[in-house]
Amino acid sequence: MADPRERTARRGRDATVPERNPETDVIDFRAAEHLLDARDPRGAVKLLDSVIAAHPENTAARLLRARAFFAAAQLRPAELEFELVLEREPDNAFAHFALARTFERSGNPERATRHFRLAAALDPKPEYLRAAKFDERD
Repeated sequence: MADPRERTARRGRDATVPERNPETDVIDFRAAEHLLDARDPRGAVKLLDSVIAAHPENTAARLLRARAFFAAAQLRPAELEFELVLEREPDNAFAHFALARTFERSGNPERATRHFRLAAALDPKPEYLRAAKFDERD
């Protein structure tokens, strides 16, 4: 077994940095949710970066990071994260809706309309239906 001092030396100068483990990742994910709710999206992104580095397949963490990017007005990273989520979960109505909002905010209304309509088709929530504007002519 490795000497604990070796582990500390390998981690760098700051010996107070805990080693990553699944519990740490869950704590960071939950803390990121709270930071986003408290309107600190950049703090949420920082926490989620390490969670996603440890679990790149975790769609929930990616969706939360996409929301945080959007809230921080980092539209291109938000777009990329929402698109990655949709590659994995093409029937995720919220991800379509949020991607549409991202396109809308970045001045791409044609792409926004497509995703608003997909969101509404997948989940006919009133908010999604209003945004889809099915009753308007193209």
